[in-house]
Amino acid sequence: MPSWRTTLTTAGISGTRLRDDYTHAARRVLRRESAPYLALRLLAAPPLVPALAAGLAFMNLVDDVAETGTPQQRAAGLTALTERVEAALKTGDSPDPVLRAYAHAVESRGLPGHWVSRFLAGAATAEAAFDGFADEADFQAYLDAYAWPGVLVFTGLQYQGGPDPEQAAGWRRFVDAAQRVDFLADLHGDLADGRLCLPRARLDEHSVTRADLEAARDTPAVRALLADETRRARAALDATHGLLDLAEPGLRPVIATMADLMAHQLSAVERAGAGALRRDVGYGIVAPLRILLRAARRRPAV
Repeated sequence: MPSWRTTLTTAGISGTRLRDDYTHAARRVLRRESAPYLALRLLAAPPLVPALAAGLAFMNLVDDVAETGTPQQRAAGLTALTERVEAALKTGDSPDPVLRAYAHAVESRGLPGHWVSRFLAGAATAEAAFDGFADEADFQAYLDAYAWPGVLVFTGLQYQGGPDPEQAAGWRRFVDAAQRVDFLADLHGDLADGRLCLPRARLDEHSVTRADLEAARDTPAVRALLADETRRARAALDATHGLLDLAEPGLRPVIATMADLMAHQLSAVERAGAGALRRDVGYGIVAPLRILLRAARRRPAV
């Protein structure tokens, strides 16, 4: 793995201030999401790494504002952030080094601005005002409004000029699977925070109440509901096959690793059953390290 300085140079990032901006963004990602950061550094082609790190830092920044404080504070924070992002994309400058790095990445990689504006709009509506899903259609609308553009403000930077429709559709399938796995793995924590992320219609289908889930009741109906949700997540994960062919070669090892980690976590949820209501289902330590090291050994020399 080349040093960070060499990675910046390989990506054509020059000038002390700009290099410092990208370094600041990368450090933010490392502090918040060390596993994705390590996957990028170890597995992605060095010319792609700085832009993708800036994209992930930006995505996390928006997520943090959309999920922090009262609804009024979220709305005000997102309005102010949207103004700062629009100014950064227009001028290339900002008081925030993350926004400076991201604006440079968007400009240099040619990512269409509609993905950024769509993500910010979704953050202010679908995420900041989130109150659960009525049914599957409601969940799919959430993906379209927020989760899908959210992943493309980051992964879309791999494509010079942005993703074409087929590539964007591939990432739509990916985010469908990722969101289902994430909601199942975080059931306990989400419920503790007052968020029910399973469609209410499916609780009704199994005669399960929200109180049953909040109390972590291990009943046949609860187990049937969770088994049904994991089957849906497994089918969504299977539907992501073929995404590697739509990715830039320099990012394929990272995507393969992300898919392996999702499959590992979903298997852990399946094993946990109703136990997923008593504790969040993490990746653990050993298995992710094994997956990451195996991917690093397979990665072609650069």
